Amino acid sequence: MELKGTIWKFGDNVDTDAIIPARYLNTSDPTELAKHCMEDADPSFPSKLKKGDIIVAGANFGCGSSREHAPIAIKAAGVACVIAKSFARIFYRNAFNMGLPILECPEAFESLQEGDEVVVSLQNGEITISKNGRKLKAQPVPDFMQSLLNAGGLMNYVKKKAGF
Repeated sequence: MELKGTIWKFGDNVDTDAIIPARYLNTSDPTELAKHCMEDADPSFPSKLKKGDIIVAGANFGCGSSREHAPIAIKAAGVACVIAKSFARIFYRNAFNMGLPILECPEAFESLQEGDEVVVSLQNGEITISKNGRKLKAQPVPDFMQSLLNAGGLMNYVKKKAGF
């Protein structure tokens, strides 16, 4: 799977309350959650984001509570993938379960600027910076996790395997 998008940057320790504030957790509707994605970190983010854009963050992205609302909000907002130095473990698994592509690449945070365009290959973990052709190497997405992403998340994967 190859993705192309514009970078939006956030720092270290972006917690699930910054991704989707708790005041919006009275719904699990992806469209409604998308309207508030990252608004506590950047109030104008939902209105500036374009489908296919990419979030780049520092260490420990998705820390905090284990709510699935966080990757749902990001995916529903149109973010193609999240690249971070590292992810909180529960967010890492929830992202794949919800069908949100993520990559760990410690070098990306320092090498990419907000507004840069990149091409991301999930299969080989390569991030190409469009303006200069420089390539960054992320941890490739394991085959099984790619299967989850290709199916649109864990539930769709299980349904396909079960023949539904």
